[in-house]
Amino acid sequence: MKRLVIKLGTGVLSTPAGKSLDSSQFTRISAEIAALQAAGYSCILVSSAAIAAGVRVMHLKQRPTDLPGKQACAAAGQPELMRLYATSFRKHDLSVAQLLLTHGDIDSLMHRENARNTLDCLLEHGVIPIINENDSVAVEELRFGDNDRLSAEVAVLAQADHLIILTSVDGLQDEDGNRVKKVQDIAKAFRLVRSDKGEESVGGMKTKLEAVRKASSAGITAHILDGRKAGQIEAALKGKDVGTSFPIRHNSIRS
Repeated sequence: MKRLVIKLGTGVLSTPAGKSLDSSQFTRISAEIAALQAAGYSCILVSSAAIAAGVRVMHLKQRPTDLPGKQACAAAGQPELMRLYATSFRKHDLSVAQLLLTHGDIDSLMHRENARNTLDCLLEHGVIPIINENDSVAVEELRFGDNDRLSAEVAVLAQADHLIILTSVDGLQDEDGNRVKKVQDIAKAFRLVRSDKGEESVGGMKTKLEAVRKASSAGITAHILDGRKAGQIEAALKGKDVGTSFPIRHNSIRS
């Protein structure tokens, strides 16, 4: 079975105003992933949005800007985030599992092997792993990346075939604001990065391209897609003209 690592950004899972999570997005995305599972793919989710969930749980008027506040929101919001996933996937007779990882876990040989074994076992039993950074003890993704880097590390760890980054924009855009359909040279793609990003976003396009570079160098095909549009993942896997695709580099090495 081909393995997909699907990264969902906060902007994809939140309401347009960014004040709470959008349950309709969970309903739609879970249905699409259930269809992929039925078609023979094994799906691993790397999901942001714990802080967005925690803002509502803690009855805050806006997202905190201080680190302790973000960590508290993440701790309070993670159970709500998992509740929404579990409820949505249960409609398709699918179970989910929560894995909270840090970059230290990925870097540690023993922790890395334990995480890999856990993922293998969950996928073997048809359970969908949902991964987030353990924000209460690790802060790198809170400050920089919104799980973009983590999604690439998970894709390499799981030896995935595809890394699919769902965001709130329609892929990479050129200088004129037109979508770039395919990127062969990552270095040139970085020159197109703009500084603008959504209110709920952390990393922006730069960290997504860094994630893509890491994945493609490991022999993993990557895609940046608009997670607010239906059917993007299936279309990308069928080679249709959606988002931005990043074919495997010829000199890539799979671990």
